[in-house]
Order: sequence, then structure tokens, then C-alpha cells
Amino acid sequence: QVQLVESGGGLVQPGGSLRLSCSASGTHFNWYRVGWYRQVPGKQREMVAVMISNGLTNYADSAKDRFRISRDIAKKTIYLQMDNLKPEDTAVYYCSTRISSGSADYWGQGTQVTVSS
Repeated sequence: QVQLVESGGGLVQPGGSLRLSCSASGTHFNWYRVGWYRQVPGKQREMVAVMISNGLTNYADSAKDRFRISRDIAKKTIYLQMDNLKPEDTAVYYCSTRISSGSADYWGQGTQVTVSS
């Protein structure tokens, strides 16, 4: 099994920064693919940033140049550094992982990010 616990969300003003953390645990966890997604009410969950085992990353167009996904392998933690936040970044942010090409995705409980003045 795999467990993911997000933290670091909150209220921030436009132009501000937040760093989300996702702590992973479980006997099946590996670094095959990890990522951050977000969802607002009434809309589908969307990919924000993903990282595969060799460290290659991919970002949504809305996140490029402002967000950065990183990992600490020793701590089994995935981060999302978010800079220059905009009101449209307001959403619940979820950490996700996939342990192999044929596996289901595991999800955390989500953390709310609100960007407002």
C-alpha cells in the first residue's frame, strides 16, 4: 500500500508564494511517477506538475515558470514550490503517485490553496 499526506496549503495574497509538501509512506511506494494535481468545484482535476523516476519533469502551461516540483528521496517527500501565485491558482491541491505503468494512482487527501487579497 501507499499513503500520501499533503501539507502547506493556506491563504496567500496574489504574487505570494507557498510550498506544498507531500509525505509518502508504505511498502509499495517508489519513485516511478509522482505529481501534483489540483481541482476546483465543478471542474475536472488537472495536472499541475509530474516527475518520473529519472527526475524528468512536466508542467501544465499554467504552472511553467512559476511552479517547481522537487523531491527528497531520503525523506520520501515531494514538494511543489509555487511562486507568483494568482487568484486562478485557487484550488485543492492533491499529491499523487503511480508505482508502475499498470498500477492505479494513489492520492492524498488534498490541501486547500486560496489566493486572494
